[in-house]
Amino acid sequence: MYRKQLFTFSGARPVPTVIRRYEEADFDDLIRIQRESFPPPTSEKQWWRKDQLRSQIAMFPEGALIAEVDGETAGSMTGFRIDLGPGNPEHTWHSITDNGYIRNHKADGNTLYIVDICVRPAYRRLKIGYWLIQSMYELAVALGIPRVVGGGRMPGYHLYADKLSPDDYVRQVIHGQITDPVLTFLMKAGRTPLKVLPNYLRGDRDSCFYAVLTEWRNPFADCGVCPPAADE
Repeated sequence: MYRKQLFTFSGARPVPTVIRRYEEADFDDLIRIQRESFPPPTSEKQWWRKDQLRSQIAMFPEGALIAEVDGETAGSMTGFRIDLGPGNPEHTWHSITDNGYIRNHKADGNTLYIVDICVRPAYRRLKIGYWLIQSMYELAVALGIPRVVGGGRMPGYHLYADKLSPDDYVRQVIHGQITDPVLTFLMKAGRTPLKVLPNYLRGDRDSCFYAVLTEWRNPFADCGVCPPAADE
């Protein structure tokens, strides 16, 4: 069983934190994390359902992670293995994750694909999301997976959509001219933007339905499936 103990920090105060695999006993807490992270007007249809969570731990329990802070569940992250070619074909969240059920998980897939990362608002200043992402990198190293990939929202884009194309927006984020709440966070966590994906996530009006495919390359693995990084 994967279990990592560390200290996160609330200001100067160390806070005991655990990252471990989630299991069926955690399902109510996982749904609570989603409910607090994506409150109305977000539809509850976009929160996890127990049948989805049950399928995730059946298909790839290694990629099902939950974070606890002082014994309280604070965040979660889910990933699975898939073959994704060098061209990184366009896809939607629903198509590539099997609507969150990940029944298309491939045990020897060349890519660890991030399905979801979610942190309760009260715990976001503790860098829980950062440590969950680092745990997924550790999983890739342990299993010899060449890379970690995921579609990241770009929720700041709606503020610039009338004057910047999605690619121009991403380029300005990469150059530090714009800060995006999600894309900038992913870059700080070690991910490199590869390409813009249209119509990625239903209901994501703030991103104008776009996402950015981002990648972390395993430095211990031969990344023969990895294309060159996006031109900055």
